[in-house]
Amino acid sequence: MAKRRDWETTEEEEAAAKPVLHCWLCGRVMGDNVVWHHPVPKSRGGKDTVPIHPICQSALQGNFTNSELARIGMDVERLRENAEVAKFIAWVAGKEPDFHAPTAKKGKR
Repeated sequence: MAKRRDWETTEEEEAAAKPVLHCWLCGRVMGDNVVWHHPVPKSRGGKDTVPIHPICQSALQGNFTNSELARIGMDVERLRENAEVAKFIAWVAGKEPDFHAPTAKKGKR
């Protein structure tokens, strides 16, 4: 077994050093797939980004237009109050961080 040098780190140490991210929409821990979502769409002048699961971003895009998202902005509670989003969050709550499934697009329900 090779001797560990002071500047080398183990995988466990590297994992412990990484900050734990939580999804802006559902609050679950993020997995390997992190989308940096613009709550105010870039097309509407949005610059701030938040970590979000790909499936959560799909749910937002399936339930809101860019104009609606621009009006709501960073107010995640307003998004969570939407009946469809609340139902989605309850459904996804027990899923693994990298869980993904197709979501319905607006107008195709």
